[in-house]
Amino acid sequence: MFNTQRPHNTKKRRKSILLKFHQFIKMQMETNFLIPFFTIFIQLMATHVKPQLIESQLSFPSCTATDPALNYRPVIGIVSHPGDGASGRLNNASDVSYIAASYVKFAEMAGARVIPIIYTEPPEIINQKLNLVNGIIFTGGWSKKGLYFEVVKGIFEKVLEKNDAGEHFPLLAICLGFELLTMIISKDNNILEEFSASHQASTVQFVENIKFEGTVFGRFPPVLLKKMTTHCLVMQNHRFGISPERLQANNDLCGFFKILTTSVDKKNKAYVSSVQAQHYPITALQWHPEKNVFEWGSSQIPHTEDAIQVSQHVANYFISEARKSSNNKPATSKVLDNLIYNYSPSYAGKVRGSFEEVYLFTPRPTLSSL
Repeated sequence: MFNTQRPHNTKKRRKSILLKFHQFIKMQMETNFLIPFFTIFIQLMATHVKPQLIESQLSFPSCTATDPALNYRPVIGIVSHPGDGASGRLNNASDVSYIAASYVKFAEMAGARVIPIIYTEPPEIINQKLNLVNGIIFTGGWSKKGLYFEVVKGIFEKVLEKNDAGEHFPLLAICLGFELLTMIISKDNNILEEFSASHQASTVQFVENIKFEGTVFGRFPPVLLKKMTTHCLVMQNHRFGISPERLQANNDLCGFFKILTTSVDKKNKAYVSSVQAQHYPITALQWHPEKNVFEWGSSQIPHTEDAIQVSQHVANYFISEARKSSNNKPATSKVLDNLIYNYSPSYAGKVRGSFEEVYLFTPRPTLSSL
């Protein structure tokens, strides 16, 4: 045990030490036996001065208790997209689907795990998987019809049902995901407009008098928000979208979403780039927050420190929303049996795919007895 009492007569002790030190030096010089000055001093101090600890070193900090209203082990469902993500160079089967690994890493870097929602699985399996997760991501891509469209529409309806029933169940729709929501909510499959925004880094312009609190931008530092309006910190890669005028003219869309940001394409044509649902934890981005950190296939993707922070803040916001899904805590064994870790990613960047890595899925018996 350390002696925590302060020594008495400290000044007197120090004076005595120095006196002995001078006497010792004089004796050594008289005998012509020299000892290095600093070695003697350190030895004397170590002999006479006892170690002391300040009070803060003697007590352990008390850790703040976790919030029982939050789920600190959130799981995110990511819906797979038709194809192999590499124009058939990895797998050209007609029934293959993929999830770019960048979306998985995007969720993981904010503290979540991922379960793939394979769109070709039977509806009952998809519905049961939805009960294993605390939020959903709709990814980018190209498919706007057929089975994929119907599955995305069905999952979106389930998201609304869960929230209407009192479960906080967030959805993040990215690029194609935003476009699909626009079509589904408006009930108009022809509502989208063409834009020239493929492989384009851009700025975003915030809607005048927008309130950031409670939105995806709520925790962004003010300096970063300002930079987003002047620096190309977000990555666009789309041919379709919707203009602010067309969104506002549609009663269903303007009643569901509020516009947060707009951007302009290569022809200086404005489109909606970020929206937030007014009554649901649903965010839709026309841009790709996952690419800044994890994709390298296009030289236009911004990789600056500011761009990385944009991605991190979006991920942190979405997963913080998923943590509010505290009532949904399924059996651990079922979660483990269905996590993305049961699959191995394929390296697509080497074959000039659109992504660095992809997870490929082909119809097969489910991994667990859901």
